[in-house]
Amino acid sequence: MTTALLRTADELHARARTGRRAVVMTMGALHEGHATLVRTAREIAGDDGEVVVTVFVNPLQFGQGEDLDRYPRTLDADLKIAELAGADVVFAPSVDEVYPGGEPQVRISAGPMGERLEGSARPGHFDGMLTVVAKLLHLTRPDAALFGQKDAQQLALIRRMVRDLNFGVDVVGVPTVREEDGLALSSRNRYLAQAERRTALALSQALFAGRDRHAAQEALRARAREVPATRARAEALSALGESRAAADAHAVAKAAPGGPVGVRSAARLVLDEAARMNPPLTLDYLALVDPSDFSDIQDDFTGEAVLAVAARVGTTRLIDNIPLTFGAAS
Repeated sequence: MTTALLRTADELHARARTGRRAVVMTMGALHEGHATLVRTAREIAGDDGEVVVTVFVNPLQFGQGEDLDRYPRTLDADLKIAELAGADVVFAPSVDEVYPGGEPQVRISAGPMGERLEGSARPGHFDGMLTVVAKLLHLTRPDAALFGQKDAQQLALIRRMVRDLNFGVDVVGVPTVREEDGLALSSRNRYLAQAERRTALALSQALFAGRDRHAAQEALRARAREVPATRARAEALSALGESRAAADAHAVAKAAPGGPVGVRSAARLVLDEAARMNPPLTLDYLALVDPSDFSDIQDDFTGEAVLAVAARVGTTRLIDNIPLTFGAAS
């Protein structure tokens, strides 16, 4: 299969459609994370459908002093990666094609959710992101649109926009793809020097520390629910703690306080240590939030949550997150 490179919406609309169309929106500089999105899109579209990969560096979502000018543009390499992953079309429009007449006077507002975390660190970013996603949905006319869970707040806002504004498209989130050492794949990783990359590993390590603390706490709670409230229960919990400590001393030794407080504490320890590295990690935020609106969760929260982090290493800003589930207390 040869992947077609199209530059205009008219060219895309002229293609015959027989099955489902799945679109993967990117800003280029494709890597294995994007390839995973394309392969998932291929499964959704099926053999009779069509997979479209958009490549467009959107100026509206870059703030003053951000890396619009130096953002990598590697269309030839992107085309090869998209083709190998199963894309039928790479749609790479110009700025004039997406924004004829200049920047749009009417834009999508991300609302209160867009002012938190990434929105606070990058004012206006999510308005620009949602505006281009809305335009690309209209230009590509897909049945399904796929986005990576690494950009969890972006994914949540796109889902909310599609629901609130009645877009007729299925939004599919695809799990984060990581390097072997745990670093989340990102087009910005290529900016990191070797020493900076070592420091950058603290983002994923902090998330994993929070996840491990949570797993240890949940294991203790599950065992507590199984053992009667007697002296035997206390002895059993003590034995469980000793057993777990032998297997994972670090997680259990730090298993108090519990719940969201413990998760944040475990992650923060890793980030504080990274702040003393050379080069240091400069933290923008560490947050444990409700994925429905990205507000901070309370200590008695139950349900799905997202542990998210953003930081700078040198001049490169990176983000990462993992999902967690907090069960009902008993």
